Amino acid sequence: MSPVTNHPRGLIIAAPSTSSGKTTVTLALLAALRRRGRVMQPYKCGPDYIDPAFHTAAAGRPCYNLDSWAFSRGRVAALLGAAADADLSIAEGVMGLFDGGSHPGAWGHGATADIAAATGWPVVLVIDVAGQSQSAAAIALGFARYRPDVTVAGVILNNVASARHEALVRAGFAAHPIPVLGTLARHTSQSIKNRHLGLVQAREHEQLAERLEALATLAEQGIDLATFEQLAQPARFEAPATPGFTPPGQRIALASDDAFSFIYPHLVAGWRAAGAEIVPFSPLADQAPDDSCDATWLPGGYPELHAGRLAAASRFMAGLRAFAETRPVHGECGGYMALGAGLIDADGTRHAMAGLLGLETDFAQRKLHLGYRVATLHAPAAGHAAGTVLRGHEYHYARVVSVSDEPLASIRDASGTATAETGSRRGRVTGTFFHMIDSAQEHAA
Repeated sequence: MSPVTNHPRGLIIAAPSTSSGKTTVTLALLAALRRRGRVMQPYKCGPDYIDPAFHTAAAGRPCYNLDSWAFSRGRVAALLGAAADADLSIAEGVMGLFDGGSHPGAWGHGATADIAAATGWPVVLVIDVAGQSQSAAAIALGFARYRPDVTVAGVILNNVASARHEALVRAGFAAHPIPVLGTLARHTSQSIKNRHLGLVQAREHEQLAERLEALATLAEQGIDLATFEQLAQPARFEAPATPGFTPPGQRIALASDDAFSFIYPHLVAGWRAAGAEIVPFSPLADQAPDDSCDATWLPGGYPELHAGRLAAASRFMAGLRAFAETRPVHGECGGYMALGAGLIDADGTRHAMAGLLGLETDFAQRKLHLGYRVATLHAPAAGHAAGTVLRGHEYHYARVVSVSDEPLASIRDASGTATAETGSRRGRVTGTFFHMIDSAQEHAA
C-alpha cells in the first residue's frame, strides 16, 4: 500500500441505521461495476471482519477498514493508497451514518461521517422503506442537513414492495434536491444469513459467486449506475503516510479456517510489507503451526461452533503446546479462548482447549461485550514491547467463567473507563478478547 498520491475517486454507502441493507447494496454495486470492467477498490468503515470478506469477493481485490477512532490520519492516508490503480472506490459505512464511539479517538468518533468529511467522498444513503413511503424523503433531508461537512448526494431505496410503493416513496422526493438513484426490491432469495457477530462468513457460502452475480443483475436493473459513478469525487485527504506495522515475527504461523478468520487485512498487508512471511495452517484440519516459524497467531472467529473438532484435533493441540515452549503464541478473542483451559458451547457442553492459559469461557450463558478499547501492555505481546499502547475493538458473546493468569494489559473503553477484561499471559503465551487495530504511538497529533 502506497501513500495517497492520485486522490482516488470514491463514494460512501451509508444508512440511517444498521440492518438497512448497506452490505447488500454495496455488494450489488461492486459486482455490477466490476462486471462493466471497472477496477473497484472496496473499503469498510469501522471495525469489521465479515463484511470486508464479502467486499473482497465482489471486487476481486482486498478490502481495507477505515476508522477515525482507531487509526491515525497517516494510517488512513496509507490505506487510501490501495486505490491508486482503481477506477472507483466504494466504502461501506458502519451502523448509522453519524454513529460512533461516545468519545473521540485519534481524530474522530469512528463514525462513517468522519470518513466522509475527511475524504470529501459523497454519501449515498440506503433507506429501508419497508413500512413507509413519503417519510423516506424526510429522513434523507434530515441526514443531508445534519452535518455541513458531509454531502448526501443521493439515495437508494431498499425493500421496495411494489411499483405502487416505489411511486409513493419517489413522490416524497419530487420537491426536494436529493436524487433517487435507484431501488432494490424485496428479493429474500438473495439475502445472506446472519450470525451473532454479523453475516455468516463469506468463506462458508458455497454459492457466493452465483449470489454476487444475481446482485449485480439487480443493481443493473434497479440502479442508475452511470449517475452513481458520476457522483464520485476525488479524495481530498492529505496526510503523511504512517509507517508500517510491527510484525510478531518474520515467519508467522497464522491459523486460518472457519474457526479462525477474523484478522484485519491491513495488519496482514502491513506485516508482509515489513518483510514477514505468513504461513497459514488450519486447526480444524488438525494442522500444527509450521515449526519453521518464529511466532504463532490465532485470530478471532467462531471456535465455539467447532469446539468439539478443536478439542479432538490432537496434532494441532500437541504442536501448539510444543511451539509455545520456545516461541511466542498470541490469540485474539476466539484464538484467546482456544488457548484457554476450556470452552462451554451453546448446548452447555464443556470442551478442553489447549490449556496454555487458564481462561474458561461459556457460551451457554452469553453476554455481549462490545466497543472500542485502548490497551497498555504490561508485557511484550503481538510483536509489541511492554508499555506499548494499542487501539482496537472488542466484540464477543462469551462469558468469562474464570481466568487465572497474569494480566496482559490495562484496558479501557472509548470513554476511558477501565474494563474487567485485561487479557492473560503465561510464559510466551498471550491472549486477549481485544482485537488490535493499530498502535497508539502512531496517533500523536
